[in-house]
Amino acid sequence: MLTKEEKMAYAEKARKLSGKKCSQKTVKKTCNLALPVPASPTAKMPCVTFPDASVMSWKNDQAVLVDIFYFLNIYSHGKLPSHCEQRFLPCEIGCVKYCLQDGIISDFHHFIEPEVPPRGFRYHCQAASDATHKIPISGFHLPRTCYAVVLWELLEFVQSARGVWPRFYCRSNDRFRISWCLNRMASMTGIESHLELLDVEDLVIELYQKKYQKEPSKTWVCRELDAFLWDFSSNTRCKWHEENDILCCALASCKKIVYCISKSLASAYGVSLTAAHLPLQDLDNGESTNTKMVILDAGRFQNMKAGGPACDRHFVSPSRHQEFVPSNCDSPCGVKTCSFYETSTMRGRGITRLLKSASDLTKPFSN
Repeated sequence: MLTKEEKMAYAEKARKLSGKKCSQKTVKKTCNLALPVPASPTAKMPCVTFPDASVMSWKNDQAVLVDIFYFLNIYSHGKLPSHCEQRFLPCEIGCVKYCLQDGIISDFHHFIEPEVPPRGFRYHCQAASDATHKIPISGFHLPRTCYAVVLWELLEFVQSARGVWPRFYCRSNDRFRISWCLNRMASMTGIESHLELLDVEDLVIELYQKKYQKEPSKTWVCRELDAFLWDFSSNTRCKWHEENDILCCALASCKKIVYCISKSLASAYGVSLTAAHLPLQDLDNGESTNTKMVILDAGRFQNMKAGGPACDRHFVSPSRHQEFVPSNCDSPCGVKTCSFYETSTMRGRGITRLLKSASDLTKPFSN
């Protein structure tokens, strides 16, 4: 699919990368995706490792601030049964380079030329795509990139000047799919890479542990990363998903992880939020914005709460910027309340007190 000049250029890049690892290997010059199986069943798979926990060696907070993290996601045309050799059909890749101090440094995105679905599974794959990212299997009007170009450009995107392969972070639920897709693309093209996949949940726990010497629960971390606040924020999704108003986007999933980490930890490490940390429209809201819940019928909710004394102690002044209501109260978690309810429920409205006092005065006369 590549021209002769493009093949020679990528072959030269392969020789340079192989030289850094003190091994000269010949890289295949073709990206033939018509074959449903690898050309060589014994092709060497890439070194994609899965550590059980993040092994960080931060000496101080400054080391945390300047450390570079890569968040990666790869979308597929559905998931095929385990007896199929093609478990996934990679169709979109997104990656974000991020550090806590500077925010998003750069991003990487491609639509991937998919393989032919196994016989009898085309409808299954297209239906799964229609329910999520909505990328069609065929007839897509935007250009797609073959496996070889995707891998080479991804390796160039993350390759550091020191020659040390960085770690990729992804959601734990997505790790099997992402690693399988990387292995598939590498085995189909013969490109060898040394990638290390880690759970982003473990990264967040490590960051909190470093700062507070206490670990948050993994359930809480997953709940924070599942926030939908930035689903419709500008400059989050790729151009095609943005124009078609489709939420599921590989690039957006990586950026939303960055937004959650920035919002949760930037202030703890003394970092001022910028447009590289959060979307511009969310910077003005600051810490008062909730990432989990939006009350649409606020009037009904407030009227209901005004008559319920059980939760009076949880209504506080907005100057405290509280966003969390304890679970022992029947009000939804994450609702920020106003101070005038504290006054009204504890002291009573003026008209109510006047009527009550008037009724008390009339009782002696009625008797």
